[in-house]
Amino acid sequence: MTALPVPYRVVDRWDETHDTVTLRLEPADGPLPPFTPGQFSMVYAFGVGEIPVSVSSIPTTGRGLAHTVRAVGAVSAALCGKRIGDTVGLRGPFGTDWGLAGARGRDLLVVAGGIGLAPLRPLIRRAVAAPQEYGRINVLVGARTPADLISRVESRSWATAYTGVTVDHPDADWRGEIGLVTRLLDGAHFEPARTTAFVCGPEPMIRATARDLVHRGVPADRIRVSLERNMRCATAHCGHCQLGPVLLCRDGPVIGFDRAEPLMSVREL
Repeated sequence: MTALPVPYRVVDRWDETHDTVTLRLEPADGPLPPFTPGQFSMVYAFGVGEIPVSVSSIPTTGRGLAHTVRAVGAVSAALCGKRIGDTVGLRGPFGTDWGLAGARGRDLLVVAGGIGLAPLRPLIRRAVAAPQEYGRINVLVGARTPADLISRVESRSWATAYTGVTVDHPDADWRGEIGLVTRLLDGAHFEPARTTAFVCGPEPMIRATARDLVHRGVPADRIRVSLERNMRCATAHCGHCQLGPVLLCRDGPVIGFDRAEPLMSVREL
């Protein structure tokens, strides 16, 4: 990990949706740092600025590291405009991971809202590649519209997992579920007391999903949530990412719902 951005080359890119792009990056010089699922990078568009982006793919071979970016501001739009051969800056890895190793032997419940699926992809890949290490694996995904769904092609390879998808606003061709992602929980296959859940998406969706799971009997400390705040330094010095007593760049972004719930319940935080 370094305080200065290291140059990375864009070696591949693809459009996930109309405003979301995945960039595969390789270090211009030197080895790839050891990232784990759930951690994030600070990605720098030279001349524009730097933003935190969760890692959406960690290679088991090779050097490519993928980040999925939605164009919502100047920096993210600049990153989405990068082409193969362009250079960006990268600092990391930062933050806590999903803690998948601690879920061995347990049912897995992955719940994603919108682009929140991107940080969960490395976890899903590792779990479905070694299903014998876990109980039943469930992947539940919600999005605003069918056009906002990411990883449509990749999800076909998650054959060892039970998958469910829902959208808030269907189009004329949609034949799947409609409504909040929590409605998919009734069809999932898990025993609450022996389940570890991983939840990422908009904060209201995280709160609703985690509270539903606690009500069903999933222990709050077994519900891992990924929170997002305005991260600037990523080294726990500037305080921009403070959530009560928690500095998310250092203590998060992934924390247990037992810690997150009282903080997320206070509107001012």
